[in-house]
Amino acid sequence: MIAVIDYEMGNLGSVSKALEYLGGDVVITQKGADLSGAAKIVLPGVGAFKDAMNALKRLGLIEPLKDEIKRKKPYLGICLGYELLFERSEEGGGCEGLGILKGDVVKFSSGGIKVPQIGWNQVKIKKSGCSLFNGIEQDSFFYFVHSYYVRPKDSAIVAAATDYGGDFASMVWDENLYAVQFHPEKSQKAGLKFLENFMRL
Repeated sequence: MIAVIDYEMGNLGSVSKALEYLGGDVVITQKGADLSGAAKIVLPGVGAFKDAMNALKRLGLIEPLKDEIKRKKPYLGICLGYELLFERSEEGGGCEGLGILKGDVVKFSSGGIKVPQIGWNQVKIKKSGCSLFNGIEQDSFFYFVHSYYVRPKDSAIVAAATDYGGDFASMVWDENLYAVQFHPEKSQKAGLKFLENFMRL
């Protein structure tokens, strides 16, 4: 079973439908007990960082989520679900994140680029051995919608990068943690392959 966390934000429908299309047994949940019973966890996301953190706190999901990640359960964070893993975001005047990974979330500089980034962009695989890229070609296009990006403190966890006014970390991978700035559920063939690989972990 794959638990898709419902924190009353984000693109739950498109993520869950994509996983179900691939044959996944999906439960959309706000319960920590479901995270414990699931084989894998997905945290999708579209929206504001601070609102998302407040919702996770209100629903009592922060500690259950951290516990399952510590137990080495496969986790996939998508867009905001990627950014929330880090220590702090400058969005909305600043907000503390989950602090599972070290680093900050910062806004793109508007100099020479449109903010937010909306549309297709290439993903350059930087870290070999990441099974979520099995069967996906280098520099494949994925779909992005975001104004902020992550600056991880540990460059060793950067699994992929994308050029938008300069390279930024579009994916991190640290043992059981997989998190992406792009939206695989909106990325057609490459995105479905990416989700299928996550399901096969």
